[in-house]
Amino acid sequence: MKLESSKEVLINGLTTTQNAISIRSTLPILSNVLLETIKDRLTIIGTDLDIGIITKIPVNILSEGSITVPAKRFFDIIKELPDAPITISVQKNNMVHIVCENTQFKIMGIPKDDFPKLPELKDKDSVKLNQSLLKTMLNMTSFAMSRDETRYILNGVYITIKKNTLRMVATDGRRLALIEREVELPKAIDKKIIIPIKAVGELLRNLKEEGDLSISFGDNQVMFDLGSSIIISRLIEGEFPNYEQVIPKEVESKIIVDRERFLLAAKRASLLTSQDSQGIKIDIEEGKMIISKQLPDIGEVKEELDIEYKGSPFSIGFNPHYIIDVLKNLNEQSIGFELENPEKPGVIRTKDKYIYVVLPMQLS
Repeated sequence: MKLESSKEVLINGLTTTQNAISIRSTLPILSNVLLETIKDRLTIIGTDLDIGIITKIPVNILSEGSITVPAKRFFDIIKELPDAPITISVQKNNMVHIVCENTQFKIMGIPKDDFPKLPELKDKDSVKLNQSLLKTMLNMTSFAMSRDETRYILNGVYITIKKNTLRMVATDGRRLALIEREVELPKAIDKKIIIPIKAVGELLRNLKEEGDLSISFGDNQVMFDLGSSIIISRLIEGEFPNYEQVIPKEVESKIIVDRERFLLAAKRASLLTSQDSQGIKIDIEEGKMIISKQLPDIGEVKEELDIEYKGSPFSIGFNPHYIIDVLKNLNEQSIGFELENPEKPGVIRTKDKYIYVVLPMQLS
């Protein structure tokens, strides 16, 4: 194998696959990235067996072939080379030569035969979606995923596709985010999958604001073909909880508040929270909301916001980060915050089928 490429093109391709590389694996080959030349493209593949990322970049192929190289070391070498054409060649003893101007590196590679073969899902059920739509829906839900490994079934985003409806749900048991969109599908399809955290993160990194992608479904895997790159991930196996029963029915008496002012006030109040005292206090009165936090050894903060509300006054506590996470992803100028009493969850609903449910915290 021998090829020539610019530094920028190589860096872009390697950056895409870096997060799929297993750093602490007991299998040394999983610390490597596969380089394979096909026609006028260099295919770069990284995998940790749970997720695989394939990207293809345009290079000048002088002779075809393949090799795997230590991913981090190879990336670091390319990153530090001068901004000039780079030549990469593989010798018969699997030694990889990297030449750029007056700089030469030699690193030991491992043959392709030892590298895990990624599954091919192209003949499976598939749907085509807009990349921007998928990115928006993941942004609106993924922050509510659980990071607690003991609640493995919640460590991802639950996606259902039925008829022409695409729905995503994420929850960590203390909050829940749900978004639903109508999509045009060429055929009837009924799918329920849970995409793990790592795959969600890679999708958010690689999805564009324009163009389409194809999603293909396997028995316990899913493939996202974004054109310039492909992400293949294992699915979380198991039954996602019955989330619909925890979504309160909509109430007419809502607190109408300016989203941006609410967001900034919650951010400021969060500055005085601590590991032992994470909640902020929200006092609701006719026409105003008072957000405050007080810690004896640290200090206090208080901020008053104008709102539309005509009910009885009450106080409620929330983790401010659960408020911040949703408000920074919404686009509405003002939101309706459904708060019935200090014991019941708060709910934000938008006109475009988005629901956010957040449990209150005990006020000390």
